[in-house]
Amino acid sequence: MAKDNIVLAYYGELPDELAGSLEHHLMTCDECRVELEMLQAMEPNLASLPMVEPSPNFLTQSRMRLDDALDLMPPRGVLTRLRTNFFVWMGHLRSAPALATLLIGVGFIGGNFVNRYQIAHAPKPIADKFYKNDTQAVIANVTGIDRTPDSELVQVHYNKIVPETIEGSLDSPEVRELLLKGASATTDDVRSLSVSMLANECKHGHQCAARDDGKGVRNALLVALRYDKDAGVRLKALEGLQPYIAQDHKVRDAVLDSLANDPDAKVRMTTVSLLEPVQHDSSVRQVLRHASTDDENPYIRTVSYQALQGSDSIQ
Repeated sequence: MAKDNIVLAYYGELPDELAGSLEHHLMTCDECRVELEMLQAMEPNLASLPMVEPSPNFLTQSRMRLDDALDLMPPRGVLTRLRTNFFVWMGHLRSAPALATLLIGVGFIGGNFVNRYQIAHAPKPIADKFYKNDTQAVIANVTGIDRTPDSELVQVHYNKIVPETIEGSLDSPEVRELLLKGASATTDDVRSLSVSMLANECKHGHQCAARDDGKGVRNALLVALRYDKDAGVRLKALEGLQPYIAQDHKVRDAVLDSLANDPDAKVRMTTVSLLEPVQHDSSVRQVLRHASTDDENPYIRTVSYQALQGSDSIQ
């Protein structure tokens, strides 16, 4: 029991009523003191290791196994409960004089009252809301099958995928992360709406900074502009990237690539108008020159030629 309590105390989970008896036990037991010192020596090694987030499937499977193990645990016997209560009582007798107990009780009641008062009168922030519908859960995979010998009884272990909903501001990191995932969804409506919202955030300069790790709103719009099969989604991505054409070479290169290779004429027309602030750039002039002579759409050839004339007058 002392060794179990040492682990709980190390992680701050040991109830206060057991702490006193454990301290007295450690004063007389060398073996348990060595156990505690081993736990404390392990902390710097663990702190140097990277923290890896578990996958959702692993968490789901672990929770199911924990529930099964808790169901199979036998109830604690009467003798075990009596022994635990005896050590708790002894700890109170040794480490909690009457006056100290009274002062702790008064302090706890006063602190609890002040804490409740502060919570009741504190302004309540607008929190994200999560909605979950268990009735719509679908089976993700089967993890195991157990059959009782000489019977028809079978136990099938499986994991479920439960759809959830979050409600919050566009500035919420959780909502923004889900919109980034929605920008690459297989459903056209979801992908179009996600890209539209992200583009609107970029137009207003909300957390649309360039990042080197390939993540973030601006990179998601670049991916949509280059690779999305829906021309409407590509147009929405262009709207969000427009403020960054002059300052971000990656954005400018992606827009030039759209003018040269996008199969949709409306997307190519839009790129010509967006390139107006950087028409003097040599790479932009080269692509405009190619479009003015080789684009299959006569209107695009005309506006590209006019853009070239305008850039010549600028120079």
